Amino acid sequence: MNKLQSGAVAKLTVLAEESSKWILTNGDVELPVNASEITGEIAVGDVVDAFIFTDRRGDLAATTAIPTILEGDYDWARVYRVTKEGAYIDIGTSREVLVPAEDLPVLPELWPEAGDHLYVTLRVDRNGEFYGRLITEEKVLEVYEGAFEEMHNKDILARPYRLLPVGTFLLGVEEPYRIFVHESEMYNEPRLGQDLTVRVIDTKDDHSLNGSLLPRKHERIDGDAEKIFDYLESVGGKMPFWDKSSPEEIKEMFNMSKAAFKRALGTLMKARKIKQSDGWTEKI
Repeated sequence: MNKLQSGAVAKLTVLAEESSKWILTNGDVELPVNASEITGEIAVGDVVDAFIFTDRRGDLAATTAIPTILEGDYDWARVYRVTKEGAYIDIGTSREVLVPAEDLPVLPELWPEAGDHLYVTLRVDRNGEFYGRLITEEKVLEVYEGAFEEMHNKDILARPYRLLPVGTFLLGVEEPYRIFVHESEMYNEPRLGQDLTVRVIDTKDDHSLNGSLLPRKHERIDGDAEKIFDYLESVGGKMPFWDKSSPEEIKEMFNMSKAAFKRALGTLMKARKIKQSDGWTEKI
Protein backbone atom coordinates (compact mmCIF):
# COMPACT_ATOMS: atom_id res chain seq x y z
CA MET A 1 0.00 0.00 0.00
CA ASN A 2 1.39 3.39 -1.00
CA LYS A 3 2.03 5.62 1.99
CA LEU A 4 0.23 8.96 1.89
CA GLN A 5 2.65 11.89 1.93
CA SER A 6 2.00 15.61 2.20
CA GLY A 7 2.62 17.40 -1.08
CA ALA A 8 1.89 14.37 -3.25
CA VAL A 9 -1.06 13.34 -5.42
CA ALA A 10 -2.63 10.00 -4.55
CA LYS A 11 -5.44 7.87 -5.96
CA LEU A 12 -8.12 7.47 -3.29
CA THR A 13 -11.40 5.59 -3.26
CA VAL A 14 -14.59 7.32 -2.16
CA LEU A 15 -15.66 5.22 0.82
CA ALA A 16 -18.70 7.05 2.14
CA GLU A 17 -20.53 10.37 2.45
CA GLU A 18 -21.18 11.65 5.95
CA SER A 19 -23.10 14.90 6.36
CA SER A 20 -20.91 17.64 4.81
CA LYS A 21 -17.88 15.36 4.48
CA TRP A 22 -16.68 12.61 2.20
CA ILE A 23 -14.52 9.75 3.43
CA LEU A 24 -11.65 8.93 1.08
CA THR A 25 -9.26 6.03 1.56
CA ASN A 26 -6.21 4.38 0.06
CA GLY A 27 -7.27 1.10 1.66
CA ASP A 28 -5.20 1.75 4.74
CA VAL A 29 -5.87 5.33 5.91
CA GLU A 30 -9.27 7.02 5.89
CA LEU A 31 -9.39 10.78 5.34
CA PRO A 32 -12.51 12.86 6.07
CA VAL A 33 -12.67 15.57 3.39
CA ASN A 34 -14.92 18.64 3.58
CA ALA A 35 -17.35 18.91 0.69
CA SER A 36 -15.78 22.32 -0.11
CA GLU A 37 -12.53 20.49 -0.96
CA ILE A 38 -14.26 18.32 -3.58
CA THR A 39 -14.27 19.55 -7.18
CA GLY A 40 -16.83 18.13 -9.57
CA GLU A 41 -19.28 15.29 -8.95
CA ILE A 42 -18.22 12.16 -7.07
CA ALA A 43 -19.99 9.05 -5.80
CA VAL A 44 -19.22 6.21 -3.41
CA GLY A 45 -16.90 3.75 -5.12
CA ASP A 46 -15.24 6.33 -7.38
CA VAL A 47 -11.46 6.50 -7.53
CA VAL A 48 -10.26 10.10 -7.55
CA ASP A 49 -6.95 11.94 -7.67
CA ALA A 50 -6.40 13.90 -4.47
CA PHE A 51 -3.71 16.26 -3.29
CA ILE A 52 -2.46 15.37 0.19
CA PHE A 53 -1.47 18.03 2.73
CA THR A 54 -1.24 18.52 6.47
CA ASP A 55 -3.91 20.59 8.18
CA ARG A 56 -3.42 23.10 10.98
CA ARG A 57 -3.37 20.30 13.56
CA GLY A 58 -0.67 18.42 11.69
CA ASP A 59 -3.04 15.69 10.47
CA LEU A 60 -3.15 14.49 6.88
CA ALA A 61 -5.94 16.03 4.79
CA ALA A 62 -6.89 15.96 1.13
CA THR A 63 -8.46 17.98 -1.67
CA THR A 64 -9.38 17.06 -5.22
CA ALA A 65 -8.22 20.52 -6.34
CA ILE A 66 -4.86 19.45 -7.75
CA PRO A 67 -2.23 22.23 -7.62
CA THR A 68 -0.84 23.60 -10.85
CA ILE A 69 2.67 23.19 -9.39
CA LEU A 70 3.88 20.11 -7.51
CA GLU A 71 7.22 19.23 -5.98
CA GLY A 72 9.76 19.07 -8.79
CA ASP A 73 7.59 21.12 -11.18
CA TYR A 74 8.44 24.71 -12.08
CA ASP A 75 6.01 27.29 -13.37
CA TRP A 76 4.71 30.83 -12.89
CA ALA A 77 2.52 31.35 -9.83
CA ARG A 78 0.52 34.53 -9.23
CA VAL A 79 1.21 36.47 -6.05
CA TYR A 80 -2.06 37.24 -4.25
CA ARG A 81 -0.80 38.64 -0.94
CA VAL A 82 2.45 40.03 0.47
CA THR A 83 3.22 40.32 4.19
CA LYS A 84 6.37 40.66 6.27
CA GLU A 85 6.58 36.84 6.19
CA GLY A 86 6.94 36.85 2.41
CA ALA A 87 4.80 36.43 -0.70
CA TYR A 88 1.77 34.12 -0.78
CA ILE A 89 1.22 32.51 -4.17
CA ASP A 90 -1.71 30.83 -5.90
CA ILE A 91 -1.02 27.28 -7.08
CA GLY A 92 -4.65 26.32 -7.58
CA THR A 93 -5.42 24.83 -4.16
CA SER A 94 -7.07 26.12 -1.01
CA ARG A 95 -3.87 25.66 0.97
CA GLU A 96 -1.78 28.84 1.36
CA VAL A 97 1.71 28.63 -0.11
CA LEU A 98 4.37 31.04 1.11
CA VAL A 99 7.58 32.08 -0.59
CA PRO A 100 9.51 33.03 2.57
CA ALA A 101 10.94 36.51 3.09
CA GLU A 102 14.48 35.13 3.25
CA ASP A 103 14.14 33.97 -0.36
CA LEU A 104 13.06 37.44 -1.56
CA PRO A 105 15.30 40.44 -2.34
CA VAL A 106 16.98 42.22 0.58
CA LEU A 107 15.29 45.51 -0.36
CA PRO A 108 11.52 45.36 0.34
CA GLU A 109 10.79 47.74 -2.56
CA LEU A 110 12.01 44.99 -4.90
CA TRP A 111 9.64 42.39 -3.45
CA PRO A 112 6.79 41.30 -5.73
CA GLU A 113 3.38 42.90 -5.39
CA ALA A 114 -0.06 41.30 -5.62
CA GLY A 115 -0.65 40.40 -9.28
CA ASP A 116 3.02 39.76 -10.05
CA HIS A 117 4.21 36.21 -10.85
CA LEU A 118 7.07 34.17 -9.42
CA TYR A 119 8.71 31.18 -11.13
CA VAL A 120 8.65 28.54 -8.41
CA THR A 121 8.43 24.92 -7.39
CA LEU A 122 6.78 23.32 -4.37
CA ARG A 123 8.89 22.17 -1.42
CA VAL A 124 7.73 20.00 1.51
CA ASP A 125 9.52 20.04 4.87
CA ARG A 126 9.88 17.17 7.35
CA ASN A 127 6.64 18.22 9.10
CA GLY A 128 4.65 18.00 5.88
CA GLU A 129 4.33 21.79 5.53
CA PHE A 130 4.94 23.10 2.04
CA TYR A 131 6.18 26.38 0.66
CA GLY A 132 7.25 27.96 -2.62
CA ARG A 133 10.90 27.97 -3.62
CA LEU A 134 12.18 30.33 -6.31
CA ILE A 135 13.84 28.76 -9.32
CA THR A 136 17.62 28.59 -9.12
CA GLU A 137 20.00 29.70 -11.86
CA GLU A 138 21.11 26.09 -12.30
CA LYS A 139 17.51 25.03 -12.99
CA VAL A 140 16.96 27.97 -15.36
CA LEU A 141 19.91 26.74 -17.43
CA GLU A 142 18.02 23.43 -17.78
CA VAL A 143 14.59 24.81 -18.65
CA TYR A 144 15.12 27.98 -20.69
CA GLU A 145 14.44 27.93 -24.40
CA GLY A 146 17.18 29.13 -26.72
CA ALA A 147 16.50 31.83 -29.31
CA PHE A 148 17.44 30.44 -32.72
CA GLU A 149 15.71 33.01 -34.94
CA GLU A 150 16.48 36.66 -35.53
CA MET A 151 15.31 38.44 -32.36
CA HIS A 152 17.06 41.80 -32.57
CA ASN A 153 14.81 44.72 -31.63
CA LYS A 154 11.85 42.45 -30.85
CA ASP A 155 9.72 43.08 -27.76
CA ILE A 156 9.24 40.19 -25.31
CA LEU A 157 6.94 40.05 -22.30
CA ALA A 158 9.15 38.78 -19.47
CA ARG A 159 9.43 38.68 -15.68
CA PRO A 160 12.50 39.02 -13.45
CA TYR A 161 13.52 35.86 -11.59
CA ARG A 162 16.92 37.03 -10.29
CA LEU A 163 18.07 40.51 -9.29
CA LEU A 164 21.77 41.37 -9.10
CA PRO A 165 23.68 44.67 -8.64
CA VAL A 166 24.98 44.43 -12.22
CA GLY A 167 21.57 43.77 -13.76
CA THR A 168 18.43 41.65 -13.91
CA PHE A 169 17.77 38.15 -15.26
CA LEU A 170 14.31 37.52 -16.72
CA LEU A 171 12.35 34.66 -18.26
CA GLY A 172 9.96 35.15 -21.16
CA VAL A 173 6.30 34.55 -20.36
CA GLU A 174 5.08 33.04 -23.63
CA GLU A 175 8.40 31.41 -24.53
CA PRO A 176 10.90 30.82 -21.69
CA TYR A 177 13.74 32.81 -23.19
CA ARG A 178 16.51 33.70 -20.72
CA ILE A 179 17.19 37.43 -20.88
CA PHE A 180 19.79 39.57 -19.13
CA VAL A 181 19.31 43.33 -18.80
CA HIS A 182 22.41 45.23 -17.68
CA GLU A 183 21.94 48.03 -15.16
CA SER A 184 22.86 50.55 -17.86
CA GLU A 185 19.83 49.42 -19.91
CA MET A 186 17.18 50.36 -17.33
CA TYR A 187 15.98 53.50 -15.56
CA ASN A 188 15.03 51.72 -12.34
CA GLU A 189 15.57 48.24 -10.95
CA PRO A 190 12.37 46.22 -11.45
CA ARG A 191 10.51 44.14 -8.88
CA LEU A 192 10.90 40.40 -8.73
CA GLY A 193 8.12 38.88 -10.84
CA GLN A 194 6.98 42.16 -12.43
CA ASP A 195 5.54 42.07 -15.96
CA LEU A 196 7.95 43.94 -18.25
CA THR A 197 8.35 44.51 -21.96
CA VAL A 198 11.99 43.84 -22.84
CA ARG A 199 13.56 44.89 -26.14
CA VAL A 200 16.12 42.39 -27.46
CA ILE A 201 19.47 43.99 -28.26
CA ASP A 202 21.68 40.91 -28.72
CA THR A 203 21.66 37.11 -28.95
CA LYS A 204 24.51 35.36 -27.14
CA ASP A 205 26.41 32.22 -28.11
CA ASP A 206 24.31 30.09 -25.75
CA HIS A 207 21.15 31.45 -27.44
CA SER A 208 20.12 33.43 -24.40
CA LEU A 209 19.40 37.11 -24.92
CA ASN A 210 20.57 40.53 -23.84
CA GLY A 211 17.78 43.05 -23.49
CA SER A 212 16.94 46.64 -22.67
CA LEU A 213 14.19 48.27 -20.64
CA LEU A 214 14.94 51.68 -22.15
CA PRO A 215 12.64 53.00 -24.87
CA ARG A 216 13.83 53.23 -28.44
CA LYS A 217 15.20 56.63 -29.37
CA HIS A 218 12.03 57.69 -31.20
CA GLU A 219 9.93 56.61 -28.19
CA ARG A 220 11.89 58.49 -25.56
CA ILE A 221 9.91 61.09 -23.72
CA ASP A 222 10.24 64.81 -24.40
CA GLY A 223 10.58 67.62 -21.89
CA ASP A 224 6.86 68.00 -21.09
CA ALA A 225 6.40 64.24 -20.65
CA GLU A 226 9.48 64.06 -18.46
CA LYS A 227 8.20 66.94 -16.33
CA ILE A 228 4.86 65.18 -15.79
CA PHE A 229 6.51 61.84 -15.08
CA ASP A 230 8.92 63.39 -12.57
CA TYR A 231 5.96 65.00 -10.79
CA LEU A 232 4.09 61.69 -10.81
CA GLU A 233 7.03 59.92 -9.18
CA SER A 234 7.38 62.68 -6.56
CA VAL A 235 3.78 62.20 -5.37
CA GLY A 236 3.91 58.43 -5.02
CA GLY A 237 2.99 57.35 -8.56
CA LYS A 238 -0.62 58.61 -8.73
CA MET A 239 -2.05 62.08 -9.42
CA PRO A 240 -5.60 63.51 -9.79
CA PHE A 241 -4.93 64.92 -13.27
CA TRP A 242 -5.67 63.30 -16.62
CA ASP A 243 -6.43 64.21 -20.22
CA LYS A 244 -9.90 65.50 -19.28
CA SER A 245 -8.64 67.87 -16.57
CA SER A 246 -9.49 71.53 -17.14
CA PRO A 247 -7.01 73.83 -18.93
CA GLU A 248 -6.93 76.02 -15.81
CA GLU A 249 -5.90 73.12 -13.53
CA ILE A 250 -3.22 72.01 -16.00
CA LYS A 251 -1.83 75.53 -16.42
CA GLU A 252 -1.70 76.09 -12.66
CA MET A 253 0.00 72.79 -11.85
CA PHE A 254 2.28 72.18 -14.86
CA ASN A 255 2.49 75.58 -16.58
CA MET A 256 1.60 74.09 -19.96
CA SER A 257 -1.36 74.17 -22.29
CA LYS A 258 -3.94 71.41 -22.27
CA ALA A 259 -2.88 70.40 -25.80
CA ALA A 260 0.75 70.05 -24.70
CA PHE A 261 -0.37 68.16 -21.57
CA LYS A 262 -2.41 65.68 -23.63
CA ARG A 263 0.47 65.15 -26.07
CA ALA A 264 2.80 64.44 -23.14
CA LEU A 265 0.33 61.97 -21.59
CA GLY A 266 0.01 60.25 -24.96
CA THR A 267 3.78 59.88 -25.15
CA LEU A 268 3.90 58.37 -21.67
CA MET A 269 1.06 55.96 -22.39
CA LYS A 270 2.66 54.85 -25.65
CA ALA A 271 5.85 54.17 -23.70
CA ARG A 272 3.72 52.15 -21.23
CA LYS A 273 4.80 54.33 -18.34
CA ILE A 274 1.33 55.45 -17.21
CA LYS A 275 -2.33 54.52 -17.30
CA GLN A 276 -5.45 56.67 -16.80
CA SER A 277 -8.76 55.91 -15.11
CA ASP A 278 -11.62 57.89 -13.53
CA GLY A 279 -9.82 61.20 -13.25
CA TRP A 280 -6.47 59.78 -12.16
CA THR A 281 -3.14 59.15 -13.88
CA GLU A 282 -1.06 56.36 -12.41
CA LYS A 283 2.48 55.16 -13.01
CA ILE A 284 2.72 51.60 -14.32
